[in-house]
Amino acid sequence: MEQIRHDLRLSETISPFGVGAIVDIRGESLMAPDTSWWDTKFAPEISCERLMARLGAGKLRQPPAHAGRASKETPALPYWRFPAWRFCERCDKLTKLTGKKKGKWSNTCDCGGMLVPMRYIAVCEKGSHVRDIPWFKWAHRGPAASKSEAVRFCRDYKALRFHKSAKRGEGLASLVVKCYGCGNSRSFAELVAKGGLKRDGIRCEGRQPWEPKGSVKEPCLHELVAVQRGATGNYIAQTISALDIPEERPPSVEAADKIRGHALFAKVVADNGGPLAETGAQWIAQDLGVTPEAVLAVAAGEENSDGEMLLDLKDGEWAAFLKKLDAGRDGSGSDFVVDGRSLEGVPGPTSLISRIGGIGQVRRVREVRALRGFRRHDAEAALIGVDLGANQKYEPVYPAIELFGEGIFLRFDEAELAAWEAQTGVQARAGILKARRADSPLAGRLDVPEPRFVALHTLAHLLIRRLAFASGYASAALQERIYANSDRTDKTAGILIYTAAGDAQGTLGGLVRLGDPDKLIPLLLAALEDADFCSNDPVCIESDRQGASQLNLSACHGCSLVSETSCETGNRLLDRQLVLGGRNVTGLLDGVLAEVRRPG
Repeated sequence: MEQIRHDLRLSETISPFGVGAIVDIRGESLMAPDTSWWDTKFAPEISCERLMARLGAGKLRQPPAHAGRASKETPALPYWRFPAWRFCERCDKLTKLTGKKKGKWSNTCDCGGMLVPMRYIAVCEKGSHVRDIPWFKWAHRGPAASKSEAVRFCRDYKALRFHKSAKRGEGLASLVVKCYGCGNSRSFAELVAKGGLKRDGIRCEGRQPWEPKGSVKEPCLHELVAVQRGATGNYIAQTISALDIPEERPPSVEAADKIRGHALFAKVVADNGGPLAETGAQWIAQDLGVTPEAVLAVAAGEENSDGEMLLDLKDGEWAAFLKKLDAGRDGSGSDFVVDGRSLEGVPGPTSLISRIGGIGQVRRVREVRALRGFRRHDAEAALIGVDLGANQKYEPVYPAIELFGEGIFLRFDEAELAAWEAQTGVQARAGILKARRADSPLAGRLDVPEPRFVALHTLAHLLIRRLAFASGYASAALQERIYANSDRTDKTAGILIYTAAGDAQGTLGGLVRLGDPDKLIPLLLAALEDADFCSNDPVCIESDRQGASQLNLSACHGCSLVSETSCETGNRLLDRQLVLGGRNVTGLLDGVLAEVRRPG
């Protein structure tokens, strides 16, 4: 284990180079161990009650990091060299031995050539474990080992070489590991064959590379597969983020409390659905301004109080945004400052303004991102926690960073949205993505692609692309947060576009300035104009099979996709037709461009 003092951005220590990920730095292949290896005196604790309520027990800590020149006493993250097997680019010698020169780890061969990490590693199919391929053992297995005792009993550990053989053609067959002691050689074509490692007697060790052998309590029975070291599926991080917003109770929960406090509520409960309960429910509904059905639901215990809805981070955020929009100018000096703006008197097409229920200029917002765990090879594989030490069950340490930024919040009119998504064509269009999401194990973790989500998500992408031209921020510096769900008691319909950076770049004011309604409405129109003409049309607009796992409909790089780090769903669940309309579907903002282009 060594503390590597090379430059990594603080945000990269969460994703994509968090605990368990392979990172290439100056020709070296390294892996970050779990947080139990950290020196906590150099890892300051981060406070975010809303996020910890979701994670449970534990602490959020910022990874040890430094800026500028590093010295021996500079805080740094420890890293494990992985894979340990490397070959010399000059003499082709294959070894896992590492020496030191002048007190530092050496990455050079005895001949003076640079050592290069082997490109293949072994990953467990379902256990999320990873290990080095034992190249000496593998090179002396296979068909030749059963025919020759010289191969089976070879112990010439320094005679292993890795090279490319022109005699074997191209591709993996030309990459050969050969032992010059016994003369046996094997190609990588045998390595990647289905069940190849199992046939050679190479089993999963049931642990991560930095864990000692004694840490394995139960053997892992899943099969190993040989994969390239830099394959994307080798590390599937599970991150979670929360905006540091004062938690607000959703309106439905506050209404339920008022209903329970009414003098007639006890009689409604006692009658248990009888005629007196219905009459009492009507009286309570008239007094409190709610529906009789809501009163009866509370009496029957069907409301979602203290249920999953309250545990969702976005519920409290949505309620807090609504409260800020109603309050107007925000004079607080907290980490969550939002000015609510009205659209009265703002020039623009009626078909667009009538669908927007409010605009919020987010002058300051704090976001906390944490790494919860990771998987390998398969989205259904076991989740490995970020703390594998003695306190992993009682007080685990989660890597986290805090980011400050600004943004624009858009709330859409619920009545207009509900009327639009009730149309048969709209439901059928979104139903295509719902069916594909159900068929994909990885997509099952994405939001349900109901019509409002797909439309607002696509609109957020279109607006990010346009804001990148006008705000002074790069597209990758902008983030989205989609609030779109019609299944809950408190229906949500809005988008937040914000910056989140670890330095001053996230709070320069260029984005919040564009949240002024007089500037935002023209930007929305420009974004719709951009989306109306895609360089890949008519192929794009007529398509319903694009993107990863075909989880995009009419959306491509020419019109709707943004940086994957900016998108909550990794550039999936997008469709221009549900925004602008198509041959058999009415878009959410269908008719806006026609109204703008209408002469006179």
